[in-house]
Amino acid sequence: MAKAWSPSSWHAFHAQQQPQWPDQADLDRALKQIASYPPLVFAGEARSLQAGLAQVAAGNAFLLQAGDCAESFEEFSAVNIREKLRVILQMSVVLTYSLGVPVVKVGRIAGQFAKPRSSAVEMVGERELPSFRGHIVNGDAPTEAARVPSPDRLVQAYNQSAATLNLLRAFTKGGFADLGRVHAWTQEFVSSSPEGQRYEQIADEIDRALRFMRACGVDTERNHQLHETDVYTSHEALLLGYEEALTRQDSLTGAWYDCSAHMLWVGDRTRQLDSAHVEFLRGVGNPLGCKIGPGTTPEYVLDLCERLNPARIPGRLTLISRMGYEHVEDALRPLLRAVREANQPVVWACDPMHGNTTTSATGRKTRDFASLTSEIDGFVRAHKAEGTWPGGIHVELTGDNVTECTGGADKILDSQLDDRYQTVCDPRLNARQSLDLAFHVAENLRGTGLA
Repeated sequence: MAKAWSPSSWHAFHAQQQPQWPDQADLDRALKQIASYPPLVFAGEARSLQAGLAQVAAGNAFLLQAGDCAESFEEFSAVNIREKLRVILQMSVVLTYSLGVPVVKVGRIAGQFAKPRSSAVEMVGERELPSFRGHIVNGDAPTEAARVPSPDRLVQAYNQSAATLNLLRAFTKGGFADLGRVHAWTQEFVSSSPEGQRYEQIADEIDRALRFMRACGVDTERNHQLHETDVYTSHEALLLGYEEALTRQDSLTGAWYDCSAHMLWVGDRTRQLDSAHVEFLRGVGNPLGCKIGPGTTPEYVLDLCERLNPARIPGRLTLISRMGYEHVEDALRPLLRAVREANQPVVWACDPMHGNTTTSATGRKTRDFASLTSEIDGFVRAHKAEGTWPGGIHVELTGDNVTECTGGADKILDSQLDDRYQTVCDPRLNARQSLDLAFHVAENLRGTGLA
């Protein structure tokens, strides 16, 4: 895709946020082992996702990118994967039914293990320890030994990703995602909420629509689109050695693809135009994302588009704004205008989570639901003002009944955060809050006339 590029060309550039591995030979052994393994995803699947994202860029579909802030080795189970998928499917049904456009579903799953950190050390109680960088690097236990980076964790992350993908494919193609099961996607603790009851009304209407189709002679049993769905995977391409080890040349096209996930993104801390991360990503054929914050300039965004998508391929690049609710409208509009005038076919998505993280009175990192919806509202207003399509949302969530974000359907208070605070890194929406957010997005888009 790019001249003078190879999977290893990033080594000539400065790579931020890389762990200080204690033994280079041990790291080389682990990466060589991963490089010998089969790809986790396939080039054809990445191209299918890009085709879906091209529809989002054209204003004919909506992107739902959602999942864990950081996947855990300790909480890895079929139940956790199923419950995460259940919430994504529920949100997708609400958005599809309300907006009347297809929803492209991308999980932060099967590879979202590494986390960038603002400091190499962190305070845990009274102790200063090396920062926890995600289970692919080190442990979260508050000890010096646990915080030592271990290359064996790279191999464990590959194996967990492979098992997760296997289960996702089984669920999405084996009956769990059947539209005839929309009622079964509601967890017990969600069904008692107002949002759960609104969802059940949609499920009833879908049931009636399916019965009507059958009464009209439509063979709904043979229509695979009613019984299966596509859920793609994504993660931040942070550990470049791991990403390089899983990069393969497609036998059909000759293009290089990072086969660790269908979609990769570069974060706000590592997206410098001359960074190793941008150098690596510019050469792979996957759909790409880039997080942009409130200080981003139109000039930078246009340069980034030229660097990552010089051929102007629709669906190739998703710009994920994470501005903070107080800044989003004013900060985003110049970027929307510049990209529109340059005829860059990008997908615009809103990450309302990372710009709205606060610390509670009890010392917990949290996010208030009202701030999240306020950022989405500002995101939509900016697009309406500039005549562009607010193409999607990018959120951190879990299917568990956690208390990590305040407000929302559960009206969670600061004083309740300790009840079920389970995240290994950033606070996530629980299933009720996630469904509440989906309804809010759908109503906001319909209310502005954009959908």
